[in-house]
Amino acid sequence: MAVTFVRIDDRMIHGQTVTRWAKEYPCDGLVAVNNAAAGNAVLKQAYKAASDKKTFVWDLEAWKQKSQKVRDSDSRYFLITKNPLDMKEILVDQGFVPDDVTEIIVGPANDRPGAIKLGNNQSIIQEEAEAFEAIQAAGYKVKFQLLPDVSIGYWDDFKEKFGF
Repeated sequence: MAVTFVRIDDRMIHGQTVTRWAKEYPCDGLVAVNNAAAGNAVLKQAYKAASDKKTFVWDLEAWKQKSQKVRDSDSRYFLITKNPLDMKEILVDQGFVPDDVTEIIVGPANDRPGAIKLGNNQSIIQEEAEAFEAIQAAGYKVKFQLLPDVSIGYWDDFKEKFGF
């Protein structure tokens, strides 16, 4: 079991993650990894309140220390990061390999200065593009998909906008 779904979503845990995606990929719990969120008690509580599932909000170091326990669990977990840089840290730099997961699903990424808009509520900056390129080089398909039935395509469809 262990990690059955991997998503990058700048909102991390919210109703769509829990309701729509859990229908496609049944899960018993959520693990959100982001240093800033893990260090903010109010955010942690809000994320935990967004779901009736077991919910953990960890920083990258805590994930590194606990990821094997998650992998060995009989429970099914979603692994969610707020941004592509955190996901690259987990999948590439830390070398975590989720069981039977070959696609990394990218959800909302807000418009920001310097970001290139790929689709509705999906904008990324160059540093994030570099993270996607590294994740793909590690053997994953990166799919831009807000909801199970709303996808704008894969990283290969957009990477030349960033010089790849």
